[in-house]
Amino acid sequence: MRRLLAACLAALPLAGCIQLGPHQLQQDTVSYAQALGNAQNQQTLLNVVRLRYADSPSFLQTTQIISSYQLQQTLNAGLEAYPSAATSAGNYISGGLGGTFQQSPTFTLEPITGKNFAESFLRPFSPAELIPFVGGGIPVDILFRLDVQSINGLQNSSELGGADGLGSPDFFLLLYDLRLLQIGGVLDGGQVETKPASGKSPAQTKTILAIEPTDDPDLARVAAQARALLGMKPNEQTATVYYGTGKPPSGQIMLQTRPMLGILNQLAIQVEVPEADVKAGLTTPTLGTIGIAKHPVVVVHSGDKAPKDAFVSVKYGATWFWIANDDFNSKVAFSIVQTLLSLAQTSATPGTILTIPTS
Repeated sequence: MRRLLAACLAALPLAGCIQLGPHQLQQDTVSYAQALGNAQNQQTLLNVVRLRYADSPSFLQTTQIISSYQLQQTLNAGLEAYPSAATSAGNYISGGLGGTFQQSPTFTLEPITGKNFAESFLRPFSPAELIPFVGGGIPVDILFRLDVQSINGLQNSSELGGADGLGSPDFFLLLYDLRLLQIGGVLDGGQVETKPASGKSPAQTKTILAIEPTDDPDLARVAAQARALLGMKPNEQTATVYYGTGKPPSGQIMLQTRPMLGILNQLAIQVEVPEADVKAGLTTPTLGTIGIAKHPVVVVHSGDKAPKDAFVSVKYGATWFWIANDDFNSKVAFSIVQTLLSLAQTSATPGTILTIPTS
């Protein structure tokens, strides 16, 4: 009996020794990051589908996640002894262990509306925002097909343009060449500072696209063709990139980019939709890819039920829409869309804020 009492009393200090914080921090960081990524994927796909049905897109930005925990533990022990009892049967020990655990996560969501919406979704990306992705390793062919409408007058295809949006074969040939050069490690892009010769004027920042020299004869031929399509001289290694249209002088590249809403609209027009929805007048027939672009950038399927292993899926009305998990090209392109969406969203003084406490 004494040993049992000693054991209970020895366990009392353990009530405050559980290291909840470090373990919970590790678990929450991974869990919330994964949940936030999945939620953003679903929101983007849902807005693409909404645009397909001429429905207004709606964007909520998660601005804050707070997860608080409270752990309370109690331990009690007691001994009842009766020395006058004839036997020890009258003596007994009592004890108890209890505890409560509470989790109180709170999410703050900010709708993107008004001027903030215009800045985020209606403003074309600048070359200074886009070109560094090339140097960062983002596949240049997918990036430019999504967000570039023209390069030096060479037109990208536009599903929204119908027969007039076929695009230029040289545009897609240029994308193919640039991707080969990027894989070969001779294509770079970013921003550089230039100092005027006088030294009196402040340094200026320029956005450049660079095609570096190579000893590989195959890459050298590709580089020569890419330079010709970009209007660069045969031995020219860099060109300054500006926003605009038309054919600029040698050493300059005119890049006409799309706004974020334009990218989403281009994706929306190629979403597969049920024939019944078309007959009911809910949406228009799905357009096949036009011109030299033989495959949609992102393939979105539709049906009565989404596969369990879909990369991302959402339900709109009575129909499920999804991107297949084994469609690697669509997943890469959709991830680039998400990256551009994060870049497009501007921070502003919050207006309407929706805070959701959960229990």
